[in-house]
This record gives sequence, structure tokens and C-alpha cells, in this order.
Amino acid sequence: KGTILLIHGWPQTSHQSCHVITPLTNAGYRLIIPDYRGAGQSSKPASGYNKVTMATDLHTLIRSHLSITSRIHIVGHDIGGMIAYAYATRFAEHVASVVWGECPLPGTSVYEEVKRTDDVFHFLFHRVPDLPEALVAGRERVYLKHFFDKQSFNTAWITKEALDVYASAFEQPGAMRAGFEIYRTFEQDARENREWWKKEGRCGVPALGLFGGEFLLQELAGGMMGEGHEEGKWSVRVVEGSGHYVAEEAPEGFVREVLGFV
Repeated sequence: KGTILLIHGWPQTSHQSCHVITPLTNAGYRLIIPDYRGAGQSSKPASGYNKVTMATDLHTLIRSHLSITSRIHIVGHDIGGMIAYAYATRFAEHVASVVWGECPLPGTSVYEEVKRTDDVFHFLFHRVPDLPEALVAGRERVYLKHFFDKQSFNTAWITKEALDVYASAFEQPGAMRAGFEIYRTFEQDARENREWWKKEGRCGVPALGLFGGEFLLQELAGGMMGEGHEEGKWSVRVVEGSGHYVAEEAPEGFVREVLGFV
């Protein structure tokens, strides 16, 4: 049926998709599930964490390394949603559809509204040079679990095994720094998106905003999608019974909405 590129969020890795691989492949899709720059088993360079560069990494993976020439479907969560949006705008001719959500898209008024709230205190904390690395070193598991506990509605997915996977990934040298760099580029991302809209217009790729029904962003989703996408090209779906981590909290709902759109 085609290829779906699944892009994870922070503080996660490609393991985020573990519960949705079988149903999506059984539906006939080829899945590409990488660790993006700085995460999991991918390299952790000092720079290049703006979302256009991270999208370019994945475009190179798809087109050059895997030689996939057909248009692909992209599904991005959280930071992966920001990357998915960058991919769908900058490489629109290679994208059949894009599903993204659970992130305030830099450059939108929703991002400006959300970024200073207590719910996302880490947006500001992670941007402080060097201090987050120093404070979190040796406490990665505690720090990650804070976000999983706070942002989940269905906490059953937060097993010891899941925590082990993510903690071991972010205990690697340079992994937390790379994650913080993703946040340090948010204002650059905002500028780049606003400049793109001014010169090239909104995203014209068919788009679905996918959000957890029990988390803060779903109430703002429509306005944000309208800012980033051409009128008539986007819709929003909410997965009830899920907080922020939709693919893990409610994998059946995640799969249902993705397959219903692509």
C-alpha cells in the first residue's frame, strides 16, 4: 500500500512504535522507524537540531539510502511532529500525507501561548546552556519518568521494561545533551517556519492532527492546524483515553486513526 515513516518524540526513541508495528504492517504498509539525530542508536553531533535539518536527515535516509522514490506517509509525535511538519513543507513533492500532533508547532500563536506555561517548564529549562546536563547526569531515569508520569493518562504502559529501554538510551554519552539541543533550537524553528509561510505559504500536503483526548494540546489543535496548513487540507482527530503518549497509551486508537487517514 505504501511506506509510512514513523518519527518518535522526546524523551523517547524508535521504541515508541513497538505496539503499532504489527497492525500497521498487517494492513499492508512498509514502515520506516528510525531514531532521529541524537536519539537512540543514531549519532549525536554537536549541532543540527533545528527541525529542518532533522527532516533533511530523514529525507536523505528515505531517498538516498533506502532508495524509496514513491511518495511516503509521515506520522510524527511530539518533537517528531515538528520534524514531520518540516519534512511535509520542505519536501512536499515526496509526501503523500502527514499525521502529526502532541506538540505546539514553533511559529504558531499556539506555540507562543504554550511555551511559557508551567505544563512545559522544560521548554525554558532545556534551553539554559550546560545546566540541564549537569543536573540530570546520573539521574536520567528519574528525569524521564517525571515526564512519563505527568503527561500520561493511561499509565499502564510505563512498565519497568519500557523505562529500562528509554533510560538506557538516554544514559549514553551525549544523549541528554542532544535532547536538550532539540529544545534550544525552538526559536530558530519558529523563525524558519514563519519565513517559510511568508515566502512559500502554508503546507498543502493532506494533514491530520492527532492528539490525546486527555492532554492539554487537543483543545488548541484546530487553531494550530489552521495556522500551519492550507484551508481544506487538514483535519483533527482525538484519541480518547490517552494522554500525551498516544501510540503507547492507546495503540489501537492510534492505529485506527492513522489507517483511517492514510
